Amino acid sequence: MTNSTGKQIRLNRLIHQETNTCIICAIDHGMTSPVFLDGLYETRTRVRQVIDGGANVLMLGRGVAKDTCDQFQRDTSLALMLTASAAGKPSGAVVTPIGSVQEALQLAADAVVVYVALAGENEPEMIQYLSQVGASCEALGMPFIAEAEYPNAYQSLNAMGETYGAEYLKRNARLCAEMGADIVKVNWSGDGKSFGEIIRACARPVVLAGGSLISDHELLTRMQTARDVGAVGCSVGRNIFQHTNPEAIARAITRVFCDRWSASQANQELQEQINHKQVA
Repeated sequence: MTNSTGKQIRLNRLIHQETNTCIICAIDHGMTSPVFLDGLYETRTRVRQVIDGGANVLMLGRGVAKDTCDQFQRDTSLALMLTASAAGKPSGAVVTPIGSVQEALQLAADAVVVYVALAGENEPEMIQYLSQVGASCEALGMPFIAEAEYPNAYQSLNAMGETYGAEYLKRNARLCAEMGADIVKVNWSGDGKSFGEIIRACARPVVLAGGSLISDHELLTRMQTARDVGAVGCSVGRNIFQHTNPEAIARAITRVFCDRWSASQANQELQEQINHKQVA
């Protein structure tokens, strides 16, 4: 029997009804990056900063969730990662299942997250696992966030775009929707037109992935463009936790989605906050 009430209550926490927005900070890169990222040293501080900046959802592994949950506010949601990346394999990163929907319920999570990489030798297994998680989420009333992304999250988007393109993302996003995803996270496809087509193809709330490190102006411009074609929010990791001012960049992103600011407005406030901090 589908626990639709439980799923809807959790979805209402993930996507704020008054603004129809979802601001996610992904701090799961300790389980996916082939090298350790400096921004992860002070994870408790990063969690507090991004929440203060307006993020309402944190993507975490079970260990970091346990270490940082006392920093959560009343309306902060945990999205538990159910996959890691076997980045040390000679053949490249391979998505590896690491958790369950039942565990997410025990940890009071509002969602589970699966990274979906297609076009590799293990694509059949990836689809099968995606389907299994979707079925479990439907049965247990747990929202399902599927990351419809390029196979290697640590290559530049330009390189991935040239190799796979927007059609790969569209196919991936639609597959995630077919397997039961409630929210789909998608890489930037290069322009607003193609990103809007991806949103139309999956017919689910879509959040834009932050991707590799880029300038503040470029990041916020992507966010505004994605918002304007229908994205409900974003899921940003490195561009927040490796930023010189994580709280300020999280607030700038929140301004774009929740307050409907332009990228220029948000970036102006961001640079003023950065300059003020440097002077202080």
